[in-house]
Amino acid sequence: MTIAIGESLPEAKFKEKTADGPVEISTTDLFKGKKVVLFAVPGAFTPTCSLNHLPGYLDNREALIAKGVDDIAVLAVNDWHVMGAWAQQSGGMGKIHFLADWDGAFTKALGLDADLSAGGLGIRSKRYSMLVEDGVVKSLNIEESPGQATVSAAEAMLAQI
Repeated sequence: MTIAIGESLPEAKFKEKTADGPVEISTTDLFKGKKVVLFAVPGAFTPTCSLNHLPGYLDNREALIAKGVDDIAVLAVNDWHVMGAWAQQSGGMGKIHFLADWDGAFTKALGLDADLSAGGLGIRSKRYSMLVEDGVVKSLNIEESPGQATVSAAEAMLAQI
């Protein structure tokens, strides 16, 4: 079953590459007492994710913060090495969190996993965005197609806040 607006996020732990190396970050660490925009992509370095989805959030980071957002995070079912390389290549390191849901446990717990084996990707995350306040989902925007980033785009999130 897919998580719904008004529900609390499940507890999970992610890996994130920082300038000091990998760190573990929990949902409690990231969301407790904060307003956070979380968006998920099917895979780091994939075309729509790298050319459209992620750049929109990097370009609109300051506008989201001006609307009261405390933090922004992107999540993918990739390992922390890949997410760290994507953070560096995109210029996003230190600006937003690049969370590695390496085994897909969080994604599956949300009911937002997708089997993209036909495209050679295996089990990944659906493309979505959500506004989370103190660990509770306030808005949830799930794309119909993994190749689109419209309802989950930064501009759409800005309009919702």
